[in-house]
Amino acid sequence: MEVLSTAPIKNHLLAALPHAESQRWLPLLEPVDLPLGEVLYESGTTLSHVYFPTTAIISLLYVMENGASAEIAVVGNEGIVGISLFMGGESTSSRAVVQSAGKGFRLKAQTMKQEFNRAGSVLRLLLRYTQALITQMSQTAVCNRHHSLDQQLCRWLLLSLDRLEGNQLVMTQELIANMLGVRREGVTEGALKLQHAGLIQYARGHITVLDRAGLEKRSCECYGVVKKEYDRLLPGKPAK
Repeated sequence: MEVLSTAPIKNHLLAALPHAESQRWLPLLEPVDLPLGEVLYESGTTLSHVYFPTTAIISLLYVMENGASAEIAVVGNEGIVGISLFMGGESTSSRAVVQSAGKGFRLKAQTMKQEFNRAGSVLRLLLRYTQALITQMSQTAVCNRHHSLDQQLCRWLLLSLDRLEGNQLVMTQELIANMLGVRREGVTEGALKLQHAGLIQYARGHITVLDRAGLEKRSCECYGVVKKEYDRLLPGKPAK
């Protein structure tokens, strides 16, 4: 655990922990690789760990009985995967799958519950994060109902960019389609529209954002609502 004590913690929640809590957590955090497409948990299962992504992005999906799915939120270096654990539910109705490969930390379920039940600063920080996540879930539902696929794709790209250090995403077409709840052909059509507009470069699951400002103009109001709430409730990015 010596590496953890000297390297900057690139997860915003972990970086925001007060010194006493940070020192208590460091020996308990386990570094993990999070490869593209890995399922961290399925709906209905009891969670064994919570995850703090650093360079990976995790998609929370609601899965229907017929296997169809749609994304309800994304979690990256701003947050934690597995809020149902400390909110008292033990399990969740969503699936968590790695949307963009990278790294992170995980913490055992029992330890997380003990830390939350200490109350104080950890509890307040996690509750503010949960409020921000609920806002994202609510806005995603509204966006999927009222806005075009083009606008949804822009919102999704911007939320993903906010959780990455660069301007590139590596995604399978099928995974994007599952997240947005559309057919693969719809993803291709939407991505090509953005490419023809000079906003992105898209080829075989590799997306490079060329014009972020253009994406923001083309996106619906939903991205701005979510970003404003995260900025209001949570600490800023940790130093690199």
